[in-house]
Amino acid sequence: MKLAFNKAPLLVLWCSIFGFAQSTPSSGPSPQDPAAILQFLSHTIEWHRQLGVEQQLAKEPADLTFLQENRGLADQVVQLAFDYARGQAQFEAKHPPQKPQASQPSGQYQRLVQQAQKTDQQVNDTQSELEETKSKLARAPLSKRKLLESQVAELESEVGLLQARREALESMIEFVNSSSSGGKGAGLRAQIEELARSVPGYLSQPQGTVVPPSASQTSSPNLATRAPEPAGIWGLSMDLLHLTSKVHTLNDEISATGSLSELATELHKPAIDYMRGLIHQGDQLFAAADTAGAAQLAQQKQALDALTTQFKQASSQMLPLSKMSILLEMYQRNLSNWKQSVRERQRDDLRQLSLDLGILILLIATIFAVGEIWKRTTFRYIRDSRRRYQFLLLRRVVMWFAVSLIVVLAFASQLGSAVTFAGLITAGVAVALQNVIVSVVAYFFLIGKYGIRVGDRVQIAGVTGEVVDIGLVRIHVMELGGPGDSQPTGRIVAFSNSIVFQPTAGVFKQIPGTNFIWHELKLTLAAESDYHEAKERITKAVEGALEEYRESIENQRLVMEKNLSTISPTELRPKVRLHYTASGIEALVRFPVDLAKAGEIDDRLMREVTAALGGEPKLKMIGAEMPVVKAAG
Repeated sequence: MKLAFNKAPLLVLWCSIFGFAQSTPSSGPSPQDPAAILQFLSHTIEWHRQLGVEQQLAKEPADLTFLQENRGLADQVVQLAFDYARGQAQFEAKHPPQKPQASQPSGQYQRLVQQAQKTDQQVNDTQSELEETKSKLARAPLSKRKLLESQVAELESEVGLLQARREALESMIEFVNSSSSGGKGAGLRAQIEELARSVPGYLSQPQGTVVPPSASQTSSPNLATRAPEPAGIWGLSMDLLHLTSKVHTLNDEISATGSLSELATELHKPAIDYMRGLIHQGDQLFAAADTAGAAQLAQQKQALDALTTQFKQASSQMLPLSKMSILLEMYQRNLSNWKQSVRERQRDDLRQLSLDLGILILLIATIFAVGEIWKRTTFRYIRDSRRRYQFLLLRRVVMWFAVSLIVVLAFASQLGSAVTFAGLITAGVAVALQNVIVSVVAYFFLIGKYGIRVGDRVQIAGVTGEVVDIGLVRIHVMELGGPGDSQPTGRIVAFSNSIVFQPTAGVFKQIPGTNFIWHELKLTLAAESDYHEAKERITKAVEGALEEYRESIENQRLVMEKNLSTISPTELRPKVRLHYTASGIEALVRFPVDLAKAGEIDDRLMREVTAALGGEPKLKMIGAEMPVVKAAG
């Protein structure tokens, strides 16, 4: 009773194991969908072409290192993908669909399938016999070794013949399958070979059979030298934008690699599940062998041999995808390391850019602080409004020139580029704004020591007036007219400052500190008049009329001597000259007048001269001209 109790569970376990093993299809896992295989292969080829994008990113020696490593991994991935696809095509040829399509010749097709399966079984049996014979040969004595060697050679020939027969049958089956598809496709193997022609030849060969071209031959020649480090705010900004774009591109590459890895895992999953079942069956057989008898061990050996064949077949299909998963993981990790390297450079550029911007802001703030000190010092120590205006204008020009120079140097990548940029800009501005530049330069001549200030009486290009505004480019003058050019005409005349450099257009202004002008009075006396008497009377009349204004004129003469130091003390006195003409004696009276009282002085002088000529003996005046403005002389 005890013995029966011990043997019953063992018999049940053996039956269940044996039954499970027998229920497992000896042909291995079911073939993959051809459409899924072709989609996977196309996706892999498209993924491999991203190396062109990565090559455009590689501008540094470190980038070239990552690119070379990625190229080797990507080439192996494509080779493994073709190995997997061709293995699946071969497996599909060995295990065609059980029910042929309606258009297929069912009898002939079935005979081909059965013959292919039979040949495949013969190949497996012959290979097993060959392996067994080889193992006997290794242990055989010398007397039997020659016979065993002959058997090994004969079995190898049989295997070769059977394999050739199997390949021919597989080709025929594949041809029948492709022909019966109604023209919708050319068969899985044909489509795989069509895709193989779209890539370089070494990529479609089995892995390890062809040495791919070296990375140095396929890499761009401009990757051998290191690009100069970015300098300046502009260079750093452009480099940051480039690195940001590189990070986005690497993220896309990582995502594409992950997508391909997930697709490989989906195709990999059925084979893994199948192999797990085989391993589980093998473990159960191993456990049952410990308590099995001789007959049961023989049956277990057959089951283990069947499992071994199935395991080899499944592992041969799974191995390319397994290798691909490992390579894709390495590729993804390499891309992550590359991205981390770019991130580190990004942080370095951002740190340097922040430092440069801080220095730029500090320098500009320093310039404005010095400008504020300059402004306060000018208002404190310079009382003259004109000199103060000049200093403030000079401050503004110096400040903005310094700011512009610092900004250009800060944004320039290199000093040479800054100089070239400044030269081109200067040349363009000089040509386009020639008149404006000349006017700006002339402005500094106008405000010089003997220059023009607001309120001065000037004569420019024949226009007499009073200065109302002086700008960097133009000067505005209120036109004066009427007697003695002392009355406003109601018009403002604008002149370009560049008129200073025009040889035909003179600019006349009062001597600094003076406010006088020379007038000229012309009188014509009868020819019979006494020459000496006329001159004496006119001279006394002029001196009497100007006596009241002599002190003002004298003060202005002293100012002239102080400012010019070349004026004789008699130059601002009236002058009377008489000479004979065809109409009589002509008398010219030249006298200085204060601009503010020019009309009053002219009237008074005319009255005094007329009264002097009317005294006894009376001098006949036959003509007179009102005083006109004349240049000093």
